[in-house]
Amino acid sequence: MVLLSKRSISIEPLSRKKSIARGVWITISISALSILLATILALLAALGRLSKFPPFYAICTFYVSLIRGTPLYLQIFFFFLALPQVGIILPGLWAGVLALGLNYGAYMSEIFRAGLSSVGKGQREAALAIGMTPGQTMSRIVIPQALRFAIPPTGNEFIAMLKDSALVSATGFVHELMWRATKVGRAQFHNLEALITAAVFYWVMTLVFSYFQGRLEARMSRGER
Repeated sequence: MVLLSKRSISIEPLSRKKSIARGVWITISISALSILLATILALLAALGRLSKFPPFYAICTFYVSLIRGTPLYLQIFFFFLALPQVGIILPGLWAGVLALGLNYGAYMSEIFRAGLSSVGKGQREAALAIGMTPGQTMSRIVIPQALRFAIPPTGNEFIAMLKDSALVSATGFVHELMWRATKVGRAQFHNLEALITAAVFYWVMTLVFSYFQGRLEARMSRGER
């Protein structure tokens, strides 16, 4: 009986870690989808805020101001709880992805705007001189160089998003890392161990992606020489 008791005690922490670990891939998936959406929105917002077309400029400026002026936590609940009142029902995961994407897109728009502004005026004039249209100049000359400038900081934003994705657990319907940690901790009355386990997983993910981020920045810097 004593042996069985010891065996169950030794297995329980392992089972707890496995249950929490299942949320890692959901956390990474949420972050990957959100950073993709954020990158697209950031580029559009940056183009809009540099645009001389008043309606486009006004819409993009309003978007950036509104999103940066409200908490991410509120934005997640807005898409999850408020939109159903007007007939738009989003699953918790997509509400989280939309909120994270919109939020980070607004902040990242400054990165992309700086990247677009960094392309010299002479290059634009040279492109127009050889017969390129403004659209071709933007798509073939300006945006590729701006992306080269913006990609490394975007990696930093992805790492930050990995941690902010924990807020999506507040909906109660997205079984990512934080949701699983709190559920396991409450069910087994081991909140301390469960939250420490989640912290370790977040830490390891941050270290891994920071390593690749460093490699990407080194590669980009070599290409600029």
